[in-house]
Amino acid sequence: MAVTTKIEAIYENGKLVLPQPLPLPENSHVLVTIESKDAEREAWLKLSEQSLMKVWDNADDDVFNELLSK
Repeated sequence: MAVTTKIEAIYENGKLVLPQPLPLPENSHVLVTIESKDAEREAWLKLSEQSLMKVWDNADDDVFNELLSK
């Protein structure tokens, strides 16, 4: 069974530097997911989400919801 632990690290000189050692046995295999904080990308995503919500959340869709419930 996989256990997920989320820890922030800093990329420095080609290596990921952790703030403290992990409670893992030596030579443990882990899966690393990189989630970069890109301010410009996050701004575009926020604008995209706002635009999508204007289109997605509207009274006209209530007609379709009524048809689906029949």
